Amino acid sequence: MKKLFLLTLLFTFAVGASYAQFGNWGDKLKRGVNAISDASSRSQQKKDQEAAAKLQENSAAQFEEFTANNIPANALFVCKERGSARGTGTKESPLKDIQKAIDMAPDGGTVCIAEGNYLGTLDRGWIEVKGKYVSLIGGFNSDFTDRDPNKYITKMQPSVEQRGTIGMGLLMLESIARRSASMVIDGIYFDLGYYLEYCKADPTDERFGCPEGCETGRVLPISFPPNTATRLIGGKFAGKLVIRNCMFTNASFYGILLISMGGNWEIYNNVFVGNIYASCEVNGGLNQDNNAHQSTVDFHHNTVLFSWCATKEMEDMGYGYRMRNGVDHNVHHNIFGCSNLGAIDAAWDDSTLPAEKRKICSAYDNLFFMNKGDMTVVGTSGGKWIYVPAKRFDEVETLTKYENNRELPGTSKFKDLIIQPYLNGFANLKVMTTSSYDPNSAANLYREAHGMNKQGTSTTRVTMYGNRYNFDQAVVFFGAEEGYGAQKYK
Repeated sequence: MKKLFLLTLLFTFAVGASYAQFGNWGDKLKRGVNAISDASSRSQQKKDQEAAAKLQENSAAQFEEFTANNIPANALFVCKERGSARGTGTKESPLKDIQKAIDMAPDGGTVCIAEGNYLGTLDRGWIEVKGKYVSLIGGFNSDFTDRDPNKYITKMQPSVEQRGTIGMGLLMLESIARRSASMVIDGIYFDLGYYLEYCKADPTDERFGCPEGCETGRVLPISFPPNTATRLIGGKFAGKLVIRNCMFTNASFYGILLISMGGNWEIYNNVFVGNIYASCEVNGGLNQDNNAHQSTVDFHHNTVLFSWCATKEMEDMGYGYRMRNGVDHNVHHNIFGCSNLGAIDAAWDDSTLPAEKRKICSAYDNLFFMNKGDMTVVGTSGGKWIYVPAKRFDEVETLTKYENNRELPGTSKFKDLIIQPYLNGFANLKVMTTSSYDPNSAANLYREAHGMNKQGTSTTRVTMYGNRYNFDQAVVFFGAEEGYGAQKYK
């Protein structure tokens, strides 16, 4: 015991002398660890920046704009005005149904579509591309001698006649066989404004949620007949996908909702207006533990307005673009306005993955106005949304590139093109909830007598929610702001 005590004393003295001579070695060790950590962080940041640059390079436009002069040799032609169900699909003998053309087209083929409203087989209200890769190119005149999607409107605009026969979306994709394959959706305008049921356009009755001057009252609840949760484009896709020169209006369940099974996608030069849940969302469909950075989306030069929440209580959803997990996102040169909740949703956390496998996100050179949040993120502890203005995107750690996001300039004439009663209604939107509870009501006395809990009632009134946005007046947003948002064709 005495020897052990002496050895302990000598060891303590030696350590004390060493401590006095060399200073606080614990602090030095801590500084060394921090230096290693900082170097690792810088290394990872550099990798993220390189990956973001590669994403931007890979996502650059790879497809030449389609014109009347560069139609592929194997293309099929569809024309509502002069087509036939028994046509051969040539310019001289076009088909009248997009679905039949898709079914006839070879894998990797192209369908050219003239102006008109197309509703699928026997006007059921939807079309699909399943098991193969077929590009759909709208915006041609009736004899295919000219193309301008902003002039020769090719649309899918179902009405009340399609209730009961419409599918999960107006255009459903299931093409997942080859990541080396490609598809282009170009120059088609999708709209559900005449399919959904709305309250009356009566501003004098607060139940209808109709601002003075709007063409409908609020939309009736989704998934409550006759309304259904219908997306404009949905499904799964693997490969190179381009969606451009399109319009997405008045969707009841997402403008675009797609699952990426791998590949570089580009969604650009589109107009999104008045869509419920979100205007555009792409989910990663691969196991990211093994397949990180296999799915990319370059979302740029889009105009995204009036993205509505899921319900009139306005408690959830209402996003412009969603940065979901399993996909690398590059969001730039867009205009985001009047989002119920967030213009860009960056709240999906994948921090449980190793750093090199987490999604790479960039948001730069975008214009914003009148969004509840220009970006939404979630606090790490309480789970509450944080609404981030554009000028503070540099503080969002998940963004690799974040420069030059700002409010729409006051000198811009863009807002003048918005339907003014609609914009004013959104600016003055109110949600009012009232509740009542009468323990002695006949219903509650009955419930009490049968051993059931008593109940109260809750009523929510909104001054506006999901009101139809006029289709023709949405077209004017193409080319409304030079260099930002959707630009005019040519």
